[in-house]
Amino acid sequence: MTTTLLTNVLLIDPEAGTETEGSLLIGEGVILSLGDAVDATDVDEVFDCRGLCLAPGIVDIGVKVCEPGERHKESFGTAGRAAAAGGVTTIVTRPDTHPAIDSPETLEFVARRGREDAPVRVLPMAALTKGRNGREMTEIGFLLDAGAVAFTDCDHVITDTKVLTRALTYAKARNALVIGHIQEPGLSAGACATSGKFAALRGLPAVSPMAERMGIDRDVSLIEMTGVRYHFDQVTTARALPALERARKNGLAVTAGVSIHHLTLNEYDVADYRTFFKVKPPLRSEDDRQAVVAAVASGLIDIISSMHTPQDEESKRLPFEEAASGAVALETLLPAAMRLVHAGDLDLPTLFRALSLNPSKLLGLDTGRLAVGAPADLVLFDPHAPFVLDRFAMLSKSKNTPFDSARMQGRVRATWVGGQQVHGKPL
Repeated sequence: MTTTLLTNVLLIDPEAGTETEGSLLIGEGVILSLGDAVDATDVDEVFDCRGLCLAPGIVDIGVKVCEPGERHKESFGTAGRAAAAGGVTTIVTRPDTHPAIDSPETLEFVARRGREDAPVRVLPMAALTKGRNGREMTEIGFLLDAGAVAFTDCDHVITDTKVLTRALTYAKARNALVIGHIQEPGLSAGACATSGKFAALRGLPAVSPMAERMGIDRDVSLIEMTGVRYHFDQVTTARALPALERARKNGLAVTAGVSIHHLTLNEYDVADYRTFFKVKPPLRSEDDRQAVVAAVASGLIDIISSMHTPQDEESKRLPFEEAASGAVALETLLPAAMRLVHAGDLDLPTLFRALSLNPSKLLGLDTGRLAVGAPADLVLFDPHAPFVLDRFAMLSKSKNTPFDSARMQGRVRATWVGGQQVHGKPL
């Protein structure tokens, strides 16, 4: 067994909510000991980390890898390397591929590709309905047996409540996690901005924040009816938060997430129709952004994710209404999140509670903790290192980031998965 000792680090513990100086010992793929009294005898390698921060690796729910069907946008190899460069040690992949991941055979293909090509852990989600068409539920039991960690139709909202109720009831019987995209689909159809003065001045088709509120109200009713475990993938408006809070107080098995773009950007960033800022749901008002940041700080919103969505140049170089939605974010997730820390909105343990601990708990993983026996999935980063982002230097195949040429702070220096360093120069 090779053992590695990381000394002179600031240990970010999201479980204890602490930042402490100390050391951490890795061996056999797990954390052997940590703190200020680690035994350094018979250690194979000792590295001085010069006061940098060491935290559990990020568990990113909702990553789109474009295999099968659109490998030219992103492959498991490029997504895995981009994830490692961003401190993401586990990617939970979406089923909105071509074809959709709605059968055990397709799921097994994705899982195998992830194991073979990605340097990080890959956990696949499966579609809730066949073809994500909202008409017939998938074979949830077989997909669970094949390794699906959750079920979602992504941004295809199921409009037939009878079909959705049957699927949720079956998922409840198998203790499966369902992830939903909360929008009222009729109001949201064709919208590419949030309604308000800005959208009106730009002449953009817009959707009211109430569409999100209506979506969450409907789904909460069905959750109460079926008792299913349910995760809202993106809660982005202040109007949706009271409904989420009521669901929690009523004891429903509900959790919620938000993308890093809705936490750090607002509707004005679209400016002169910059399509790299076109995401789904659309960027919200500054009041909404601040309300959602406060919800993360309080724990009402549990999880921050990248919602990594690669798009090629041809699909983005179109008029704003016609351009594809989505942005790559695996490599920018942590530096963008550091904006919230430097602004005083979140501290580092709270941030990594949302990035690592809570998603691990949701999926029943042992990751996300700095504890003896926990997997040595770790990220070493400098929270203050400044840089200007060059999208062409990114490892993702697609370069559609809204942070191109932005001044950012926070660089990942090294990433470990199961005790093996998968990113960064050898320490």
